[in-house]
Amino acid sequence: MSIFSNIYRSSCGLKLIKPGFRTLAIAIVIAGTAVTMPIRAVFATSPVATDIRIGSHASKTRFVIDISEDVKFKVFTLSDPYRVVIDLPEMGWRLPSKVASRKTGVIASFRYGLFQAGLSRVVLDLTHPVKIKAAFVLPPAEGKRYRLVLDLAPTSAEQYMANLRPPTKAQVENIAPSSTSDILPPGRKPDRQGLASGGKVAARKPVIVIDPGHGGIDPGSTSGRVFEKHITLAVAKTIQKHLNSLGRYRVKLTRQKDSFIRLRKRIAIARAHKADLFISLHADAIKNKRIRGLSVYTLSEKASDKEAADLAEKENKADLIAGMDFSTKSKEVTNILIDLAQRETMNESSKFAAGLVAHIRKVIKTLSNAHRFAGFAVLKAPDVPSILIEMGFLSNRTDERALLNSKFRANLARSIGKAVDGYFSRNEQVQR
Repeated sequence: MSIFSNIYRSSCGLKLIKPGFRTLAIAIVIAGTAVTMPIRAVFATSPVATDIRIGSHASKTRFVIDISEDVKFKVFTLSDPYRVVIDLPEMGWRLPSKVASRKTGVIASFRYGLFQAGLSRVVLDLTHPVKIKAAFVLPPAEGKRYRLVLDLAPTSAEQYMANLRPPTKAQVENIAPSSTSDILPPGRKPDRQGLASGGKVAARKPVIVIDPGHGGIDPGSTSGRVFEKHITLAVAKTIQKHLNSLGRYRVKLTRQKDSFIRLRKRIAIARAHKADLFISLHADAIKNKRIRGLSVYTLSEKASDKEAADLAEKENKADLIAGMDFSTKSKEVTNILIDLAQRETMNESSKFAAGLVAHIRKVIKTLSNAHRFAGFAVLKAPDVPSILIEMGFLSNRTDERALLNSKFRANLARSIGKAVDGYFSRNEQVQR
């Protein structure tokens, strides 16, 4: 049975979020465990959440999670926007289809899922600043399971900011900008070869990093039946398998399972592997369900059109969605060497994108203006040519069926293979 059969089966019958992740009332049902391992295997070793309830009272809003066993947890608040975050051990989520999803009290919406290995996270979006009045676990009683209880009460913005938990050392390290000391100065080409024993030159296989968009607590878009994060991971593995079969490249993925990875971390992974190309995969959902087709994006601070700008804005909020703290984020480095290096990288990205679109159009439906430009954060590695492929629209039934189809995935993988071959062939000729 194919990986997409598992995705489809595990998603059907569940209440999933509707397209438009920024809507006020959101309840995300994570169905991704079926992709990486049997659900029973996960639940056998992890606590399981079986229900979520929200109650609005005169002086507080109560948020309750029913859990199969006692757990240790941490609760903290974040600003810009106001959020409460609950960190838990890695959990299984077996919630009813009609889990609480409407704005209630001070809680505008919430989401949950795997944040990183061993850590699940619940993020509450708030309508107002709050203070945490109480946070505790109730033992089983009267036929009820363990219950994690969180009581929130409105407070002033000033008091909220005063009560913000100082970021830990780990958090500070997590939000620090990636190092720029190893960025190539203008005019220096990355090493394409290494010395083998005896001083002979050994060819270096170009490294291609495939980035399955979203993951874990960040599901991306949805068709109502399947999440973007599952589509991107399955397609990434198909592309990796095809490129590896060519024997000419080393291919790495930014994630191998349903886990959350920060946008900056995705860039850092590509640079750590000394990537020669970075390909990020996505599948959007929009209000106009008639629009369909693939498109390829490269970096530009000036978007090619409003749709491109809106899409970049939405994708760039992935870290915020997952409950990341940006209150102590350092200012971006504005080194002229980085700027010059990035200009050259952007030119290389555009060359690869143009070749890719030419190959894809022969076998896959694309938008009329298939090569687009926008300020995607994930494309901002200053020394790695990078593109983002919007493989289609989950909001369009034809595109959704294509994304679930093995023939579509094979055609996309072969097209990428041809474009990659052409890109490196041209670069080798130039370097000679």
